[in-house]
Amino acid sequence: MVYHEPHKSHRAGWLRAAVLGANDGIVSTASLIIGVAAASTTHQGVILAGIAGLVAGAMSMAAGEYVSVSSQSDSEKADLVLEKNSLEQNYEFEKNELAKIYETRGVDPILAQQVAVQLMAHDALGAHARDEIGITVIGNAKPVQAAFSSASTFTVGAALPLLLAWVIPGDQLIPAVALSSLVFLAFLGGIAAWVGGAPISVGAIRVTFWGALAMALTAGVGSIFGVVA
Repeated sequence: MVYHEPHKSHRAGWLRAAVLGANDGIVSTASLIIGVAAASTTHQGVILAGIAGLVAGAMSMAAGEYVSVSSQSDSEKADLVLEKNSLEQNYEFEKNELAKIYETRGVDPILAQQVAVQLMAHDALGAHARDEIGITVIGNAKPVQAAFSSASTFTVGAALPLLLAWVIPGDQLIPAVALSSLVFLAFLGGIAAWVGGAPISVGAIRVTFWGALAMALTAGVGSIFGVVA
């Protein structure tokens, strides 16, 4: 019988960006709509603000993720260059360093030396990248993937409260957008937790709480500083 463990960590890169994008899309757009509506702005002004928030937010998420993850990728590449040079100039030192790492993890010193020798004979740079620096194929920085995941899910998340604001004008707009956005956030948090292998209830409550706080604060600001349009 073949046994297979369905690990979740390989999803970390795109999942983090996707959840962040969708969460920000819902929270920021719903908060913007509620804040502008609380300032007694016309329905047309509320929709215009929501559309502007969607476009600006999606581009901001894409650019932010790309720059951030690119910086991580640059750091990883720089570390690999340093490690490659060190392997070429100080091979014995690097071998002993790798063996010491295995010793600290509980491997017998003699066996640790043998493991280091064999792994470095197979792929010296890969062994040091993985066990010394902590760079793996799973955790590799992927700027384009992160930017696309974040921007696309932000757009989807932002579209939900924007559509509701479009079809529900008047006094019902603020409670409708607020309540529906909280439902969306709870659903999103649960799905993200499930995909990542975490408890669904914890993910849903965490995302909903912070989303509710953001919308409440924005509505308060709109009420305090708003003017009748």
